[in-house]
Amino acid sequence: MNARRLRLVAIVATFAVGATACTIELGTPPVGPSGVSSPDASPSPVPTGERSAAATMAALCDVPPPPARGEPKPAGETPADIAEVEAQVEQTRGLDFARPVAVEPVTAEQIQRRLLANFERTVPEELYARRSLAWQTIGVIPPGAEITDALRAFLSGQVVGYYNPANRALVYIGQDELTTNSRFILAHELTHALDDQHFDLTRLDPLTTSCDDEAFMAALGAVEGSAQFTATRVIIGFPDANEDFGATDPGSTEGVPPFIVRTQLWPYDAGMRFIDAMNDAGGRDAVDGALERMPVSTEQVIHPERYPNDTPTPLDVADLAPELPGRWRDLDVMLVGEAWLESMLWVWASDDPDGAAAGWDGGLYRAWTDGDRVAVVLKTVWDTSADAREFATTLRSTVDARRAFVRGLEGRIVVAGFASDREVLDALGLALGVSATIP
Repeated sequence: MNARRLRLVAIVATFAVGATACTIELGTPPVGPSGVSSPDASPSPVPTGERSAAATMAALCDVPPPPARGEPKPAGETPADIAEVEAQVEQTRGLDFARPVAVEPVTAEQIQRRLLANFERTVPEELYARRSLAWQTIGVIPPGAEITDALRAFLSGQVVGYYNPANRALVYIGQDELTTNSRFILAHELTHALDDQHFDLTRLDPLTTSCDDEAFMAALGAVEGSAQFTATRVIIGFPDANEDFGATDPGSTEGVPPFIVRTQLWPYDAGMRFIDAMNDAGGRDAVDGALERMPVSTEQVIHPERYPNDTPTPLDVADLAPELPGRWRDLDVMLVGEAWLESMLWVWASDDPDGAAAGWDGGLYRAWTDGDRVAVVLKTVWDTSADAREFATTLRSTVDARRAFVRGLEGRIVVAGFASDREVLDALGLALGVSATIP
């Protein structure tokens, strides 16, 4: 890689299960997290009965279906400067476009109107409202913060171009003359179009509609990583002597919780490092392989040496609603991976917690509510007992002891409880059979 760090300049969001950064989808038809990644682990089936976490996640998953894939939008005559970028992308990526790509320049106001309209049509508001309560209780977003509002604000301040796989068209903020920044944006989005033609990026759809957030983010890392990596090499390989590359002003993220900003930008930074490692290991064939066989966990993206064989261990969190005093019901279930936990620790820690989430081998949380109060159990499994102890120690040092507890169980298992108040926390500890008091 060239020593200078080229920052993200092309961001857009598709809002299905999580706001992402380019209207793309991914993967092979998903197989749920399975397998084991450490020698001392033994596979165990995850309960799938009606009260299991897996069944509850499926029941609570209320995501609008993605737009149907239609015929490609007619491309028309490609402007000469954009055709030049297309040729540079082909040469850099090592693949040829099978058909022309429709490229539509629009104003900043037009792109915002389109994306916000799509956001309002497709955002799973009820799911996000429930998830907001769970995330507030865990503490990764402030009290009263709403995921939908944060994503809408992030979208309004960040998007400068996108590729739409439904009609295979590229939309970007047009300019009379392409600058180095706009060439980077076009190269990024044209890489999506090229990868879509060869690897069908709509394979992401089943992950969004099944609420498999962890696999979705992992695969998105490969897709965004390919676009970032290729666009970076286009700018390096075809420099414009009359232009200096500068970070495009991404707009303000004021009012967007840092946890959400970090998770939305994660696929670009981590994904680029992943694809860079694939390229170093095996060149274009290895990069193609990562798009043909998408990573299934963010751990695989963060640690490329664990791709593709180190797959997550499945977990379950039993339904504790009957054990809690009052009328409790399921609120949310979410699979959480290394990237999510890393961001959680980063938001809380006064010191850099880098590495404390390494060794992740599987995780999810399950949340319940009685209408006014919330209880959450976060369960994780780790490669080794040492990894589990490191995570538990770091988490215990950062959580609010009045509203959370952390326990290591069975060597490689760590369970954390979070609650909206101390009374619920004590009841949650009793339901789990552990004391909520932290020594």
